[in-house]
Amino acid sequence: MNWFRHAHQSKIQNLKSKIVMSRFVNEHKNNWQRLEDLLSILDTSSLRGLSRAEVREFGELYRRAATDLAIARAETRDPKLINYLNSLVIRAHGKIYRADTNGAAVMWRFFTKDFPQTFRKNISYIALAFAIFTFFGVASFFLCYYNADFAEHLGLEQARFAAQNDIKWWKSLNEANQIGSSQILTNNIRVSFVAFALGVLFGVGTVYVLAFNGLHIGGVLGVCYQTNPAFANDLVAFMVGHGVVELSCIFIAGGAGMMIGYALVNPGDLTRGQALKKKGMEAARIVIGCAIFLVIAGVIEGFLSPSNLPVWVKVGTGVSTGIAMFSYLFLVGHEKENLIETAK
Repeated sequence: MNWFRHAHQSKIQNLKSKIVMSRFVNEHKNNWQRLEDLLSILDTSSLRGLSRAEVREFGELYRRAATDLAIARAETRDPKLINYLNSLVIRAHGKIYRADTNGAAVMWRFFTKDFPQTFRKNISYIALAFAIFTFFGVASFFLCYYNADFAEHLGLEQARFAAQNDIKWWKSLNEANQIGSSQILTNNIRVSFVAFALGVLFGVGTVYVLAFNGLHIGGVLGVCYQTNPAFANDLVAFMVGHGVVELSCIFIAGGAGMMIGYALVNPGDLTRGQALKKKGMEAARIVIGCAIFLVIAGVIEGFLSPSNLPVWVKVGTGVSTGIAMFSYLFLVGHEKENLIETAK
């Protein structure tokens, strides 16, 4: 009988503990979520990125979370809750008390953690940008190949004239590689930044840039293959060395623009201003990383692509640089990323 009474009391005690814990979580979860939101903003900036009111709010939420952690340790037996609050407090403490780092450390952190992790976190936007560009590029290729009027509407008569007369305009880069490389680099960065910046038009501007470039690149190839296949093969041989990195950067920058557009359309629990600040910092991080890759693509396009090197060298360069780029983006920073996710 005593055993039964003891077991019954134990069940009642466990039930009371669960009720108390559930009430505790329900009463404080909004504060924890708000602290998470502010920490997400601070992942891409310092405390200077917050308004004065937000800084005060952040400090108050940090103190409350520390108190909640102490209560959870004393009154609950839920290790998941304790680990979550412990991680939240540690992250907030680090943002408040972290020491200033020098420029080299900031750059190292950017390339070994921030950039590749931000890329992976927002891969769905980048995949959508790739899909939009590819759809319009493939459609334009076939339409221009089978319909001369469509090519004329796109203004591709110069491409047809060049193919008819075997005018390989890209060969002129051999005469002034440094000038050509700088012009190419400037244009590539401009296109990527425009695709990114027009995301503020609720993403519509980014879609336009991706569709426009897809239409013209696919259209030029369609016209050239329809008019002079040998000429078109030489054009593809020119494009392949630098094109993998260059086009990938346009997709990635387009994805960054869509991040901004979606943050404006669906800010979630944040205000539109807060959502724009949060996603805008992430998107800027991605575009800055792309600019570095575009430097590499511009050098290849200015020096290797128009050269008389064998086609296999150019194809090998395109494939190897593409593999290197995406290996870096998908593999670097995983260890640190996993530690953070485990702590959460």
